[in-house]
Amino acid sequence: MSASLPPSSAGVPGALRPLDEGMLRWRCDPAQFEFETTDEVAPAEGIVGQDVAVEALRFGLETTAPGQNVFVRGITGTGRATLVRRLLEIIRPGCPLPPDRAYVYNFAQADRPRLLTLPRGQGEVFRRRMDAFIHFVREELAEGLTSDVVKTRSGDIERQAGDDMKEVARPFEEELREAGLTMIMVQVGPVSRQIIVPLIDGEPAPPERMESLRREGKLSDEDIKALGEKIRQFTKRMQGVGDVMQQIQGKRVEALNALIEQEAQALLEGALRSIRKEFDGADVRAFLDDVVQDVLTRRLGELGEGGGFAERYRVNVVLKHKGDEECPVIVEHAPSVQALLGMIDRSLDPEDDVYAPQMMIRGGSLLRSDGGYLVVEGRDALSEPGVWKALIRTLRSGRIELAPPDMPLPWQVPALKPEPIPVNLKIIMLGDARLYYMLDALDPDFRDHFKVLSDFDSTLPRDAQSLGFYASVLTSIVRQEKLPALDRTAVAALCEHGARIASEDGRMTARFGRLADLAREAAYLAGKDAEPIVAAKHVTAAVRRTKKRADLPARRFRHLIAKGTIRVNTQGKRVGEVNGLAVMTAGALTYGFPNRITATIGAGSAGTISIEREAELSGAIHTKGFYILGGLLRYLLRTEHPLAFSASVAFEQSYGGIDGDSASGAEMCCLISALTDVPLRQDLAMTGAIDQVGNILPIGAVNEKIEGFFDACLDCCELTGTQGVLIPRSNVGELMLRSDVVEACVHERFHIYAVDSIQEAMALFTGREAGVRQQDGRYQEGSLLRLAVDKARAYWEMAIKRESE
Repeated sequence: MSASLPPSSAGVPGALRPLDEGMLRWRCDPAQFEFETTDEVAPAEGIVGQDVAVEALRFGLETTAPGQNVFVRGITGTGRATLVRRLLEIIRPGCPLPPDRAYVYNFAQADRPRLLTLPRGQGEVFRRRMDAFIHFVREELAEGLTSDVVKTRSGDIERQAGDDMKEVARPFEEELREAGLTMIMVQVGPVSRQIIVPLIDGEPAPPERMESLRREGKLSDEDIKALGEKIRQFTKRMQGVGDVMQQIQGKRVEALNALIEQEAQALLEGALRSIRKEFDGADVRAFLDDVVQDVLTRRLGELGEGGGFAERYRVNVVLKHKGDEECPVIVEHAPSVQALLGMIDRSLDPEDDVYAPQMMIRGGSLLRSDGGYLVVEGRDALSEPGVWKALIRTLRSGRIELAPPDMPLPWQVPALKPEPIPVNLKIIMLGDARLYYMLDALDPDFRDHFKVLSDFDSTLPRDAQSLGFYASVLTSIVRQEKLPALDRTAVAALCEHGARIASEDGRMTARFGRLADLAREAAYLAGKDAEPIVAAKHVTAAVRRTKKRADLPARRFRHLIAKGTIRVNTQGKRVGEVNGLAVMTAGALTYGFPNRITATIGAGSAGTISIEREAELSGAIHTKGFYILGGLLRYLLRTEHPLAFSASVAFEQSYGGIDGDSASGAEMCCLISALTDVPLRQDLAMTGAIDQVGNILPIGAVNEKIEGFFDACLDCCELTGTQGVLIPRSNVGELMLRSDVVEACVHERFHIYAVDSIQEAMALFTGREAGVRQQDGRYQEGSLLRLAVDKARAYWEMAIKRESE
């Protein structure tokens, strides 16, 4: 701030002066910019004002040490995700070039698909080659097995078997003819069989003819009996001949099968020769061997029937690359377990001819990030069941293990467990400080696997360099989104708003997302006004419109104050009543409003009671602040006797929870007023925490609280020239008040006082000297605290008198 703070008054009434104009709002002079519009400004490259975070991120991206994954910490709107992408583009770190990965059928265990590791960029080539092989098996293999060569060799086998069978049968047939017998085929039900029958008149005589000849008397019973005996003897010998011929037939079948298999193997190996030559990995060789054996031992009989079995030979490339690809940078916006690990479709019946479980596997973003970087939002990762565990398990083991989705189906299906995939990647997790500390406290694996912290600051120093950063960032937004140019007054207005958002002495916000939104709306308003350049008035209007869209609760509250429904006094004096200040939030915006605090005191021994705490409406910080208030009361009074009074403090017309300690200073003033019966000014409001020795401590949202009381004064009775707000002196550097509030202060219609101690606040509220403890330990006569000590003694004497009675 350019102006100096008014000196402390040490609790003397009238000695404390209001803050002057230079303390109420930092002004960014447009004249300090060496440009007229952003058309003359070079756009920002990379991320501005985050040198430490950028250096940490650069280290995390470039190091190859284990566990050096990166946690990018910072609030949203500081450009974390943008930084990661841009920095990777700038750094282009070297990274290991991972191979392609593919799943194929596991002929030993169908529910355990086998992983193949293929040369980088060759996964799709291998898949296409195998598709061509599958086409060969389906369309050409059967035809190849019916070639002239195969037919010739099959005919040779058939002829040789026929000759061997004739050679075996010839001696037996000659003996049959010499014995007057022969062999014929007869049908017995569905089965044909050979039987031996006699030759009569050169013709075979089956049993029914012999029976006819017997009836005709041409054959006697003795003849038939002799023929039957002869037939039985030869039938026994025929069984032995049949066994030999069966063996010959079996050898024929074996020879034909061996021929087919030999020819099929030659054809299959011919179709696979170029694949084996190009892909000579041990895992590929084993897979191709299994394919050939499956065709030879199980599928030759199925050729020409559609070839559905060949689906098992398909290749599912789950990770493929182009030859000139750089390090992969994958940003996962919806990090579910399936999105990260991949998924397995529900499989069909393994007995089905078209069962190909390897084709049901889908890779996820962890696999696509192999050899590179995966960027994930930590809050999203923790909100999805199982995601955090999957990430840590992958980092710990260096492998991706896929599992089928947990989804009930009305039919039973086999579960697949593919072979795990080795991966080498780096995870960049985005999150805020709360998430970081929670993971660090609750998960011991977190600190082992996320060793690099890139910590984004939410503010920048308010200096010439940062103002230049603002101009270059706004220029980038204007050019990227083709907005009208901003003149230097608009840039200055946005710099001022950045200081208000930061709400920190000498700092400006680094949350450029909020400023970008204002720049867009200001550009919209300039367009509505048909003006080609965005000026400060458009930025001011955009800020006002943004706030108005979300301030309905605040407007309703102000309306209730104006009507008197909510009692807030902004004039006069009252005993035991003071205006405290509170805030409400609506998204990114904060609104302040006054809250009437009252205190009552009477004889008793209950001590000081917070009605909110007793009603269980008090948060932990508010309760702590109230206990500090009791300690300060004892410190200020320091009586030689016990404090024998009962006091209660309440936030009137407050029906929800209350937290925070920013009203503890106002509560103390209210309590002293009730104890001494000295009235407090109602045209003042106060915000500020206290410690146990009376120092006024800083609070948050100081601008919004001041503006809330200012608006309440306008709504109730206009400004009287005496109204104002007491704030901690340590909050003065954060002041970035609205222009109308500053103007009212300049014209002495409203006042802002900075106080260091509770004594200064008491003096302002009561118009009496608070008092300074003398050498004898007593406050000077006529001071407020001397009166408080006397009142406390009076309550003690009343208590003693009641006990004696």
